[in-house]
Amino acid sequence: MAAVAPLRRTDSSLGEFSPLKHFVVAKKKISDVFEQLLNYVQETSEFVEETCDNKAVEKIASQDQKLEIQAYTDKLSIIKEVLARRHMKVAFFGRTSNGKSTVINAMLRDRVLPSGIGHTTNCFLSVEGTDDDKAYLMTEGSEEEKSIKTVNQLAHALHMDESLDAGCLVRVFWPKTKCALLRDDLVLVDSPGTDVTSQLDSWIDKFCLDADVFVLVANSESTLMNTEKHFFHKVNERLSKPNIFILNNRWDASANEPEYMEEVRKQHTDRCVNFLVEELKVVDHEQAPNRIFFISAKEVLNSRMQRAQGMPETGGALAEGFQERLKEFQSFERRFEECISQSAVKTKFEQHTIRAKQITEKVKDIMDAINIEAAEKRVAALEDRDYQMDRLDFVKNQLNLLIEDIKKKIKAISEDVESKVSSAMGEEICRLHVIVDEFHADFHPAPQVLKIYKSALLAHVEEGMGKNLAFRCSDAIDVSVQSTQRFMMESMLPLLPSSAKSQIHMLVPSRKFDLSYDLKCATLCSDFQENIEFQFSLGWTALVHRFLGPGNAEKALKLLDSRLQTCRPALPQASTPSSGPSSLIAPPPNQETALMTQEDLVVAMATNVASLTSRASMSVLIVGGVVYRAVGWRLIALSASLYGLLYLYERLTWTTRAKERTLKRQFVDYATEKLQLIVSFTSANCSHQVQQ
Repeated sequence: MAAVAPLRRTDSSLGEFSPLKHFVVAKKKISDVFEQLLNYVQETSEFVEETCDNKAVEKIASQDQKLEIQAYTDKLSIIKEVLARRHMKVAFFGRTSNGKSTVINAMLRDRVLPSGIGHTTNCFLSVEGTDDDKAYLMTEGSEEEKSIKTVNQLAHALHMDESLDAGCLVRVFWPKTKCALLRDDLVLVDSPGTDVTSQLDSWIDKFCLDADVFVLVANSESTLMNTEKHFFHKVNERLSKPNIFILNNRWDASANEPEYMEEVRKQHTDRCVNFLVEELKVVDHEQAPNRIFFISAKEVLNSRMQRAQGMPETGGALAEGFQERLKEFQSFERRFEECISQSAVKTKFEQHTIRAKQITEKVKDIMDAINIEAAEKRVAALEDRDYQMDRLDFVKNQLNLLIEDIKKKIKAISEDVESKVSSAMGEEICRLHVIVDEFHADFHPAPQVLKIYKSALLAHVEEGMGKNLAFRCSDAIDVSVQSTQRFMMESMLPLLPSSAKSQIHMLVPSRKFDLSYDLKCATLCSDFQENIEFQFSLGWTALVHRFLGPGNAEKALKLLDSRLQTCRPALPQASTPSSGPSSLIAPPPNQETALMTQEDLVVAMATNVASLTSRASMSVLIVGGVVYRAVGWRLIALSASLYGLLYLYERLTWTTRAKERTLKRQFVDYATEKLQLIVSFTSANCSHQVQQ
């Protein structure tokens, strides 16, 4: 990344803009860029996956391209998560009791870490901000948040934990509301003295590889020691030109010997410059003086804490030259913040940015390849479309011819079906009495039983006629339908593509065709009313029906009823064997009226008989009168006796079985007449089924 211009130094504790904000702003911007890039690659991945799985556009996108873009999506997700966790990191190193913890406290403007007499850091401590209101710590390998309220509690917790050694890390989370420096994603790492262990390589691998700035805290009362130099030589071997600051702490001791101050300062400066430029080669001679500072961390910490409490900064026992040392410390902070913000932006984001650029180029190459393949497919598809359009016109013309031929065949088979069904139904109606006679069920003249009996009889007739019609017609019709269907399939076969020819038998069902003969006998004969009252076969009504026929008999009986009601309104009840059941007849007021009524009845009957019968019938009546005169009253009495015996016999044989036979006979006559009305409708319905 390009170098960022130095930022104006301000005091972040006063709420002003800090150079550290540069990292925060850069982190937000690059996170937004990666968010947009991730969304773009995810949409691309979904598009490639859909294209790859879509058989209609196969071979435009390959499985390898699909898996490659999915891998890029996963990588960008990981980078985005890493960026969210990124922060600026500064590590403080030096010999034991050089004041590393005091320097950190002075920068944080509060006593966060244990320092001073009796307190030495025995493990690595990282201080970072938290949004919580309470401070806590977490030890390495544990997720437990241990609450700490004061520095003494922190020191006690560190010294009481025997499992902590010099190579362990304890993370201290300090509320951001109490320290402005921690609000800008800055982590400060305190370390044990470089002279307490020989495991420097493991320290570097574990704690230094991701550090942006290293601060060597030296003791200005002595010189740089080989242990300190040796550690930073190892750091320089692992990292390319690390950013190193050297703080000569406890410079307030020089106030006791002001005459040697400048000479000692020059000696320390020359040694430090030589170490940075000649030995480590991390900066040049021009930059080196800006990396070396002479401070008193303890004075700065006390001054800032007094200021936080509303007391004067210079209050208390401060050595001479404090203001210069304070300005030196502030200069260090300014240089440190500018350096770490620029360095962190480069070290934390540069490699990810380069990787994102590479991923973008790879995705672009994949999409270009898919676009080229799609364009080639489009050209081929347009050519194929023109061919298919020509083929479609040809097939349409052939289909029109085939449809006309098939319509004629369907019409012929439909007419044949209509004729067969009509003929078969006529024959079944003629033998309806056979189906009715085959019906057997419990019979009783009670109305409730009769209702159930008739319902069962209707169902039996419906089922029987349906089976008989199916037996007569279905097989022959099915043969015709199957034959026509085969003709249609054979005619269609040349018009189908080769891939569909082998599937035509699976597309067209080969099941047997069954006609549905829906006679609806229950609806058709719903108004059937039986008459199972006793009727004498030689009674007046029966004779009139027999000689005059059903139509003329009804007319004659209606005429007789009207005349009887007019002429004999008050005859007494009498029962005659000619009519079966008793009838109400009013007695005449006198004998003359009765004779006139009988004469009128005879005249009416003679007139009707004369008008409705033939000349042969009149001859029979004349012969009967001659016989009467020849044989006399004995023959008449014998005939009357025989007539009475016949009536008695029929009356005694009028059982439930006889009533059932009478009902069946009446039903056959009624149903035959009704079924004749739907012959044409049923045959037309079957013809329509065949067409469908």
